Formats: sequence, structure tokens, C-alpha cells
Amino acid sequence: MMVINLLGLVLIALIVWWFWLYKPNKTIVQDNEVLIEVKDGVYSPSSIQVSASQPVTLKFMRKDQSPCAETMLIPSLEISEQLKLNEITQITLLNLSPGEHEFHCQMQMYRGVLKVV
Repeated sequence: MMVINLLGLVLIALIVWWFWLYKPNKTIVQDNEVLIEVKDGVYSPSSIQVSASQPVTLKFMRKDQSPCAETMLIPSLEISEQLKLNEITQITLLNLSPGEHEFHCQMQMYRGVLKVV
């Protein structure tokens, strides 16, 4: 009985860390393009910093077969893209204003942020 309680507490701690405490490393885009892997329930990198008023190309490589990984949305930019399995899907963004744009799957399980500075 004690083992089950301990396992439950560990599971709760992992869930809290994953959804609220985990802070991904930030990737700063230098050459105006970045490859984002969609794999194992995450976008990698999931925090991307780009320069304002410069075009940037986001290249999504979907390696996860989950149906949730199939659609990528950037609501603030009105972008919805279907990501094909084991293929790169390119999204070129022009003239971005400074600010943050979240991107995610349709269920918001895969999440990331595009920071424009």
C-alpha cells in the first residue's frame, strides 16, 4: 500500500513539472530558419527567438505518429498547417512584429512559443 501511494506522489510531481514547471531551452535563430522536430509529445526546440521585420522559415519535421501531432496551429497569426509524417513542412513568416506567438497542436498537448524581438 505504501508503494502505491509513493508511486502516485511521484506521478503527480512529474505531471506538475511537465505542465507547469518545465522551461525549455531557448533557441535564437541566426540564419532565418530553424528545424523543429515533432517527436515524443514535444516540439524541439519549443522556445524560438527571432528578429522582428526579418523573414523566418520554420521547418517542422514530424516524427511522431500520434494524430495530435498532425496539425500545428499559430492562432495569433491565423496559421493552421497539416504536418506530414517523416516530411518537412515549411512555414515562412514575413514582417513579424515584436511579441510572442504560441504554437501548438489542436489539443494543445504539443506546445511552443515564437518570441519576436
